[in-house]
Amino acid sequence: MPSAPATRDKGGETEKITVNLGHVDLGRVDLLVQEGFYSNRTDFIRTAIRNQLGVHGEAVSQSIARNTLELGLRDFTRADLEAIRAAGETLHIKVVGLARIGPDVTSELALATIGSITVLGALQASAEIKAALADRIQ
Repeated sequence: MPSAPATRDKGGETEKITVNLGHVDLGRVDLLVQEGFYSNRTDFIRTAIRNQLGVHGEAVSQSIARNTLELGLRDFTRADLEAIRAAGETLHIKVVGLARIGPDVTSELALATIGSITVLGALQASAEIKAALADRIQ
């Protein structure tokens, strides 16, 4: 099989999420911000998430290994997919983090080379690619 592109962890790239909190919890967060423990609500939420990920770090690592998932940022370029097609192979994408399918990848090439996509995090691909692979995205 052709060698896969390197996996990278890009801390500067983020995904926006929405969190609903009760009024009392939100007030407590605002109090901690007001008292200078955190610079803002987002700082508090990121810190809380990182703390929980640290608490469960070993379980996450074991699950990644058990499920043969790639961790971080994973790019899939047109050249990568053309090499996979030339080798007569099928790609099963399994990423924890961010998976990106290049903007120059055609729907036909994606359909010919990508057998399944499992992303815990975010998938960045054109609307056409996502539509073409909809039944292969888990």
